[in-house]
Amino acid sequence: MSDVDHMRHALMLGRRGVGRTGRNPSVGCVIVADGVVVGRGRTQDGGRPHAEAVALKEAGARARGATAYVTLEPCATVTDTPACSETLIGAGMKRVVAAMQDPDARTAGAGFAKMRAAGIEVVTGVLEAEARETHAGFLMRLAENRPFVTLKIAQSLDGRTASATGDSKWITSGRARAFGHLLRARNDAILVGVETALADDPELTCRLPGQEGLSPLRVVLDTRLRTRPGSKLVATAKRQPTVVFAAAEKGGDSLRAAGVEIVRVARDARGRPDLGAVLNDLAGLGISRLLVEGGATVHAAFLDRGYADALEVFTAPITLGASGHSAIDALAALTVGEAPKFTRTLVRKFGPDVLESYRRKA
Repeated sequence: MSDVDHMRHALMLGRRGVGRTGRNPSVGCVIVADGVVVGRGRTQDGGRPHAEAVALKEAGARARGATAYVTLEPCATVTDTPACSETLIGAGMKRVVAAMQDPDARTAGAGFAKMRAAGIEVVTGVLEAEARETHAGFLMRLAENRPFVTLKIAQSLDGRTASATGDSKWITSGRARAFGHLLRARNDAILVGVETALADDPELTCRLPGQEGLSPLRVVLDTRLRTRPGSKLVATAKRQPTVVFAAAEKGGDSLRAAGVEIVRVARDARGRPDLGAVLNDLAGLGISRLLVEGGATVHAAFLDRGYADALEVFTAPITLGASGHSAIDALAALTVGEAPKFTRTLVRKFGPDVLESYRRKA
């Protein structure tokens, strides 16, 4: 098998941990000796141990003289554990193939330099584009001090998310909703506006069998602290972390007493919590991937500010008419040329529903 084949294996391992590794990137590592995989691993939940350490433990003495395939440059910084570049050196690795350099200033090529100085052959850039996709949240947090943001929309054929009465259960099928829960598990945090919180009283948890423990941090944008103390979000806040970003200077005592963290941020031009400040604060909490589930005003705000990096659009084969609730509120863009632009990357079917995945054009 080629370097590309083994790197695909490493990327597959890394993708399994997306949304589960905290501040650390979800790296995959495969160790190959004489054409045989002798060790493999991914960064573990919470960020430790790193993928290289997991793979080396499995490989044991067979790692000496082998090749390691890693989706990100092995770290060069000693923290509470040895640097992965030094661990690979100590294991007697002959060759290391990496998909991309780590942009973190603490490593940023230093890991490669250490290994080369120790006589290890280092190859870089193998499937780099795919690695950048896997590590998109980590890269965005380092480059722009904010999470990678995905807007999730479940809509009718005519772009409505609820009927004229506000009823939205259930537009899409059970299979589509199950994949929506998987999206929650793959993100560090999930965000809604207060209108969605009031109208739907959601739990915002991952309820896939066996993955209930992967529910992300729950975030509500609530300008005037209208979140109901008796809501599901508040009632479960002591066991499932919940943050409310508000622009109000006072209030929120009952929410705080129930376990909700209240963060007061600056107002934007419309008097709402400033999205830039919210995203910076989330990055400070180690949030690398954020899933936004509405509503229409919130979706429009992220699109207007250029903060929507990806879209996951579920479309059900029903129509709700012009009086139904739209998926996205009015945008500030005045011309087609000014409108946010995306590239469709994937189309999938879930029962009767279609999921279209989009990425923002650079």
